[in-house]
Amino acid sequence: MGLLLLGVAASFFLGRLYCGWICSINTLMEMITALKKKYNIKNRKIPEVLKKPIIRWGLLVLFFVMFLLVIITGEPLPILPVLFLVGVVLTFFFHEELWHRFLCPYGSILSKSSKNSKHGMKVDSDLCINCGKCVKVCPALAIEKDSISHFINKNDCLVCMKCSDICTPNAITYE
Repeated sequence: MGLLLLGVAASFFLGRLYCGWICSINTLMEMITALKKKYNIKNRKIPEVLKKPIIRWGLLVLFFVMFLLVIITGEPLPILPVLFLVGVVLTFFFHEELWHRFLCPYGSILSKSSKNSKHGMKVDSDLCINCGKCVKVCPALAIEKDSISHFINKNDCLVCMKCSDICTPNAITYE
């Protein structure tokens, strides 16, 4: 729990580093995604109902209610193992974005705390050639295109550096 709280505190300054570098669910998701790519297994389309904000915030409220029940009753509930299992199982069928952007309760918290973080991934519009490679590798679909170049939403970005790694003109950096 201390690591999760530290992740929230750090996100105000560094972005969602916890999600991209420490989260155990994300680590296993990356392995599953690599296997799906190797064996050419396609993702199913994410149902629109799961993209609704009420689902994300409802799951966050449920997460807090369950956590409070554990504190009040003293009965251990397997909250984190269940979250882990749900996130991993969903990755077998859908793109990682479903978990990162729409369902993860901890990601919901971090999306708010990292929105105005001092540091994060940035696209230099003078260097960006609008190839779109970064959009294809982003596991949270945090990269969007405006009229000039691409830009990265800090609240959705996992700071995983995949966009920076694939950017051939080196237009994406962590600043």
